Amino acid sequence: MKSSSNERSKDTQSSQNKILTIPNILSFFRLCLIPVIMWLYCVEENYLWAGITLILSGITDTVDGFVARHFHMTSDLGKMLDPVADKLTQAAMLFCLLTRFPLMILPLALMVVKETFMGITGLLVIHKTGKVFGADWHGKVTTWLLYAMMILHVFWYNIPMGVSRVLIGVCVVMMLVSLVLYGRSNLRAIKGGKGDSF
Repeated sequence: MKSSSNERSKDTQSSQNKILTIPNILSFFRLCLIPVIMWLYCVEENYLWAGITLILSGITDTVDGFVARHFHMTSDLGKMLDPVADKLTQAAMLFCLLTRFPLMILPLALMVVKETFMGITGLLVIHKTGKVFGADWHGKVTTWLLYAMMILHVFWYNIPMGVSRVLIGVCVVMMLVSLVLYGRSNLRAIKGGKGDSF
């Protein structure tokens, strides 16, 4: 029984330390798509293909999460690389949209504040617990809302200002909620708790 338990423990540790996995490759692919999206939107002003590339990025995000969970390919690198790819993609797209929609400065600025705070507290959590925590439900909801909002603004060229403001406002509110919940969880972990999810 002990040997079987030790083998499972070793398998878990080895899977956590893997680097070359399908989810990690997909996360790296999303990083490579960022300059392509910015070039298509800002230089070529080809909003159709910029939007298609953004959707492709979002699909690979969903696929890598599915593969990681269902085929046991989760890794500590993946837990860090996946959100980095997400946030850099979102920040790049918000920056592009800012050239046409000034209110995009709100989610962009909030993202910078949120990710700076999360990055600092996240490192402290790793130092304190030795663990890398994955995304919670509110983080995933925030990501999907941001992608939906950005895709609508890319494809709906003449989106009414009222609709645009509502969509941006919903994203900002959800980002604030996620920041508070992640902040509470990380601060609890730093203080010696378990970093409970909400």
